[in-house]
Amino acid sequence: MHRTFNSFFDEFLNEFPAKFENRLNVPPVNIHETDNNYELELSVPGRKKEDFKISLENGLLTIGFERKEENAPEGRNKTIRREFAYESFKRSFTLDDKIDINNIKASYENGILQLVLPKKEEAKPVKKEISIQ
Repeated sequence: MHRTFNSFFDEFLNEFPAKFENRLNVPPVNIHETDNNYELELSVPGRKKEDFKISLENGLLTIGFERKEENAPEGRNKTIRREFAYESFKRSFTLDDKIDINNIKASYENGILQLVLPKKEEAKPVKKEISIQ
């Protein structure tokens, strides 16, 4: 009984990525705020920046990735097991009127897609020193 349970458990863990990859294809995101910007970081390793699509429509920022089929590398006839998950995804974020939509910037480096959403001047915090009399 013990050996059978371990075999089942090992088999389940070995098949886990392949069986559930479609349910886990939304990349995690970090959102940071500075005095001047909001910054979004999406963890999306192993992709090409050309495959991302970023759009803004009616205050909705949409970040997507469309999977492109790749041919088997030369010299390989078939793939026995595929665990690299490069599934398509879309994530959307509602932007308010504090964002300067004309100056949004995006970059992709070391598996991180970063978007910098600058704040409009009137949305930035006002700092003022008050002198003591």
